[in-house]
Amino acid sequence: MLARKAALAVAWLLCAPWFAAAGSRPVDVSTARIVDLSHAFDERTLYWPNAPSGFQLQKLHHGKTEAGFFYAANSFCAPEHGGTHLDAPVHFAEGGWAAEQIPLEKLVGQAVVLDVAAAAAKDPDYRLTPADIKAWEDRNGRIPKGAIVLLRTGWSSRWPDRKRYFGDDKPGDTSNLHFPSYGKEAAELLVRAREAAVLGVDTPSIDHGPSKDFIVHQVASAANVSGFENLTNLDQLPAVGAIVVALPMKIAGGSGGPLRIVAFVPR
Repeated sequence: MLARKAALAVAWLLCAPWFAAAGSRPVDVSTARIVDLSHAFDERTLYWPNAPSGFQLQKLHHGKTEAGFFYAANSFCAPEHGGTHLDAPVHFAEGGWAAEQIPLEKLVGQAVVLDVAAAAAKDPDYRLTPADIKAWEDRNGRIPKGAIVLLRTGWSSRWPDRKRYFGDDKPGDTSNLHFPSYGKEAAELLVRAREAAVLGVDTPSIDHGPSKDFIVHQVASAANVSGFENLTNLDQLPAVGAIVVALPMKIAGGSGGPLRIVAFVPR
């Protein structure tokens, strides 16, 4: 019975309509290239400058036991928001979904990749605009409802150099941060008109560095749209055609949490 259920689940996965982006062929997971979009968590993992702590791994045991077999176990401690992670809607919207409440269909689906790396290289505070989205849609077609929108700025190449990645490395100081991300009007278009499921980015935040009101977070969270931050390897994805599977730690009541996210890219 379990084997039959597993077979049916795989068959559904391969035939699911979201596995074929508009204008692209369906993704066959048995032959697709799998791209890891997550940074590893370790002592170098970057957290917001005023975070009280970073990622901490404590070795509990590593070696032979008294019984003679090898055994390894650790404990870890970390703030919710750092490294490649989820921003749950409740992070900026009272009553929004907490981490464990986000429907799985919001975390698995078609990816569209908007590339502003060239503009960001000239302006570290660059914000995605509606004009950027229009230009993308002129080339690739309308962004489909429920898409996982990923913004490539090229910033992941700076990881884990704190000064280059955040634009400043003063401990506890968030007053002079510089990195690109989404702009308010672009976020409103993506969330309200295109009904995106997620806004993701390869920088520390879905708001650009100088933001003080975190308006993109407010816009997204108000619509129960999650954020994925500190992504990597977006340069390995096509503008359309990839499928993303993003599974954050299922923290009950969590405002976010560590995220393992991968993309299936058709060969």
